[in-house]
Amino acid sequence: QSPMKLKVEEVKKCVSLGADEIDMVISRGEFLEGKYDYTFKEVQAVKEACGDVHLKVILETGELETYDNVRKASIISMLAGADFIKTSTGKVQPAATLPVTLVMLEAIRDFYDETGKIIGMKPAGGIKTTKDAMQYLCLVKETLGDDWLTPDLFRLGASSLLNDLLMQYK
Repeated sequence: QSPMKLKVEEVKKCVSLGADEIDMVISRGEFLEGKYDYTFKEVQAVKEACGDVHLKVILETGELETYDNVRKASIISMLAGADFIKTSTGKVQPAATLPVTLVMLEAIRDFYDETGKIIGMKPAGGIKTTKDAMQYLCLVKETLGDDWLTPDLFRLGASSLLNDLLMQYK
């Protein structure tokens, strides 16, 4: 919730200290008030401050209220320069859900079809079991194809998943 100027200064500092990826969260209040130009300019300014460093834009989808808003925020973020879009920080519920992830994946697919630009995806928050993870993998494969099934383009934000994976392995 920092002012845009402060976000940009912080990103420049992080990049100068060697960051290889920057995460930002869009200002949901501005977005929900219909100030889509603010969201675009915010992401664009942060991306400009990133230079060649990858920018992951977190939408905090649990606060965006509708699937239409999720799609709109996804498209705005990609148009403004996001290299990756992410469902949430995991701190707001609901976080990642299959329907929200599908909306975002379809936006990525449509954006790619229109621009040829490849954008990564990270569902995060609420992915707790191996079965959950497999559902997200299938969703990516069916929506975007095998090319997106790499760590460079698809990641799961699932800090609690490790325990379930280890239990499956035993």
